[in-house]
Amino acid sequence: MLREPLESGEIHISRAARQSTFPARFQLIAAMNPCPCGNLGNPHQACVCTPTQISQYRGRLSAPLLDRMDIQIEVPSLPVELLQKAPEGESSAYWRERISAAINRQWQRQSCRNAQLQGEALDQHCALQPEGARLLTRAADTLHLSARGYHRILRLARSIADLEESATISLQHLAEAIQYRRLAQRFIH
Repeated sequence: MLREPLESGEIHISRAARQSTFPARFQLIAAMNPCPCGNLGNPHQACVCTPTQISQYRGRLSAPLLDRMDIQIEVPSLPVELLQKAPEGESSAYWRERISAAINRQWQRQSCRNAQLQGEALDQHCALQPEGARLLTRAADTLHLSARGYHRILRLARSIADLEESATISLQHLAEAIQYRRLAQRFIH
């Protein structure tokens, strides 16, 4: 049910010989444990799940749905000492400004957000240097990327470049975008 609106930004409903189309552009944010007990990979608490349980748990994830998620990251549990400290890093206001500036760059350059780039516009605005193209080709082969996954990496790399106020997609932007797709490969393959 989520795949169509994630891809097209619309939902089509057919009931009693009538069809309707509604706008459905949204941002999906999801979270899950790495296994049924939640401790897989936790250095402080042992996982009690069997490999079969872990495989069955992860098997409930739809590969096509996961393929439509641009950013997939693993978030380790934090020690209590870190939770009690004041957070380090940039403020929300700082990031709000940077993101607004990146979105403005996208609209000025191509009259849409990077996530909406398709076909020739995607090729034009997400063009890679030869070394970037080689890196993405290797990643596509190694990670068994679908065409959708390949294009999502390009769009994400373009967004990372926009956040850094870069006119071109560098190897670093591309490598960062590729890193955000690796979790799906652990769950699917």
